[in-house]
Amino acid sequence: MIKFKRRPSVEINSSSMADIAFLLLIFFLVTTTISMDQGLEIVLPSEGNEMKVNPNNITVISVNESGKVLFNGRLVKEKSLDQNNLYQLKSLVENELANNEKMIFSVQVTPKTKYSDYIKVLDYVKAAKATKISIAN
Repeated sequence: MIKFKRRPSVEINSSSMADIAFLLLIFFLVTTTISMDQGLEIVLPSEGNEMKVNPNNITVISVNESGKVLFNGRLVKEKSLDQNNLYQLKSLVENELANNEKMIFSVQVTPKTKYSDYIKVLDYVKAAKATKISIAN
């Protein structure tokens, strides 16, 4: 009868596995860049500061779910939100500011409005040098 020699089982030394995992964690933490310039720069009023505003100092900009923009109830352009539409919106905001420096722009949206359309409108209102922007009803 032939007897086979049993080989000793091979084990991987795992004593340094925790060190390797820790070094990998440190490497990824150090090499990862975190972008901090995301989001909207909005200065919120302090709590309890309610002021009455003259209705003549409020301009309403509405964006519906199809991307059409209404400026004080008038359609800015027949097409949905595109580059020419946004330039026209910027010029309308600049004209309103030239007529009244105290103008407050209220940007209103429907619940189904695309977030990207809302942000585009806010960006162009800010690009027209508007500093008083309301995002609530």
